[in-house]
Amino acid sequence: MEINLGNLPFDVDFHPSESFVAAGLITGDLLLYRYAADSVPQRLLEVHAHDESCRAARFIHEGRAIVTGSPDCSILATDVETGSAIARLEDAHTAPINRIICLTESTIGSGDDDGFIKVWDTRQRSCCNSFDAHEEYISDMTFVSDSLKLLATSGDGTLSVCNLRRNKVQSQSEFSEDELLSVVVMKNGRKVICGTQTGSLLLYSWGFFKDCSDRFIELSPNPVDALLKLDEDRVVTGSYNGLISLVNILPNRILQPIAEHSEYPVERLAFSHDKKVLGSISHDQMLKMWNTDELLQGSCTVMGSHSAVSDSDSDEMNVDSGSQKSLKGPKRKNRGSGNASSSFFADL
Repeated sequence: MEINLGNLPFDVDFHPSESFVAAGLITGDLLLYRYAADSVPQRLLEVHAHDESCRAARFIHEGRAIVTGSPDCSILATDVETGSAIARLEDAHTAPINRIICLTESTIGSGDDDGFIKVWDTRQRSCCNSFDAHEEYISDMTFVSDSLKLLATSGDGTLSVCNLRRNKVQSQSEFSEDELLSVVVMKNGRKVICGTQTGSLLLYSWGFFKDCSDRFIELSPNPVDALLKLDEDRVVTGSYNGLISLVNILPNRILQPIAEHSEYPVERLAFSHDKKVLGSISHDQMLKMWNTDELLQGSCTVMGSHSAVSDSDSDEMNVDSGSQKSLKGPKRKNRGSGNASSSFFADL
């Protein structure tokens, strides 16, 4: 199933319970579609959400609203049924917003181009956490709900672990020579996988974030812009060469290429609420939706292999107390105070 979005998409997200999918475009538009097997997707909503591009889009409040972020530094909440603006925060960040993630039923996280991360409490209608985590743009984020830890990757080549309880950056990796573009947590919380600009997958052991414990290079030299966890052992990768692949982690091997966008870079990946549909967006301006049952048939066939390096790191869930940043990293940028209006979610 394919949808021609008409412009370059930056983000895609599925409704948490219904057969709806949303996409944010370079034009600042937010599009919402209803999809079903063996039928043409129906556009339900087209909203000009931002004057600049719509880089991030996420369903919130059980799918009743969509929150979007933009390089104009604003965050907008849009009603799914009417398309009307519920609330807009004009100065959510002091730098362009690049990523948004849902954390809990009442909180979301946002990351900007200066490496700053904020957590917004929708009940208190304010910013409840802020982290001066990185020196370059936030490329991806993921959340570990059991321990209330927010993990982020950045163009500065580091992985950070932000503790929401203590409101501090609890741990950070050494600077890599490679931009980190995507991140997932696997192996029941014991491993953190990061996609990089050179196509390597870096594996970090939980609690030992200073340096990666293993490196998988079979996807090189194509950047891995998107990672999507299928289960505790398998991850779906989206690469710059347009290939979407299924990769096994420990032992590390490519199980099979499962889809493609010709030769256009894969921008983002997402699963539907029941994981029966895999959505992908690309620079070809297409949103493609794949039947996962069909994609995963024969997934045990090994298309490539890599010997797993023995990992002696402990698998305990204790995060290290932090590490000194390498002096080889890029120079830290000056940032504003980052204060924002507390009325963002006043009407939610």
